[in-house]
Amino acid sequence: MPRGGTHFAAAAPGPGGEPPVTVPRGPAREAARRELAKRIYHENDPGLLRRVLNHFWEWIDRLFGAASTATPGGAVGLVVIVAAVLAMLGALWWRLGAPRREAASAPALFDDRPRSAAEHRAAAEAHAAQGHWNQAVQERMRALVRSLEERALLDRRPGRTADEAAAEAGLTLPAHTDRLRAAARDFDVVTYGGRQAAEQTYRRVADLDRDLVTARPRLADGAPGPAPGARQGAAG
Repeated sequence: MPRGGTHFAAAAPGPGGEPPVTVPRGPAREAARRELAKRIYHENDPGLLRRVLNHFWEWIDRLFGAASTATPGGAVGLVVIVAAVLAMLGALWWRLGAPRREAASAPALFDDRPRSAAEHRAAAEAHAAQGHWNQAVQERMRALVRSLEERALLDRRPGRTADEAAAEAGLTLPAHTDRLRAAARDFDVVTYGGRQAAEQTYRRVADLDRDLVTARPRLADGAPGPAPGARQGAAG
């Protein structure tokens, strides 16, 4: 018996008393790898999509695990924070509406077919009678601007926007500048901002339209102009 209690196991002889066949470790590992790579051993393996999904969910699990350890309150604190963020996003969505891409420049106030102020007013009242406040606001703003054009307080310029019309009209009707800007803003909001107008919005624009019909413009020298409809006497 060897010193130190060390035992040496002798290889059992093979059949017929011959020593067993031994294979070096490297070639044996390679042979096992080739054997296990055969298709028969992988018939029940998950498909590529399943493996990708498994890796994805494992990544999500690790991500939330790391976040929960760094968040006060652990997993419960993380859930509370996520719920608060979702609630805030929901409130913003409800308040501001669906996000929309803003155009590089505001489209023109009028379409290609010219109509009179009276026609626009009639269309506005028809929409208002049916509770279609967006269309009513749009048509009443068009009636307002067309009326100023018909009175030569604004030049007829294709492609003019509501904001441009309000700014130009404010030069000759300075007492109504703020209301003109507010009406143009109402028009833009319901036309391009995706908001829903209320009856009050329409009434505000309609009141301004009626007031401007009798408004006296300011002349270039600062004096008030003639009342609408007044006839001027011939000079000399």
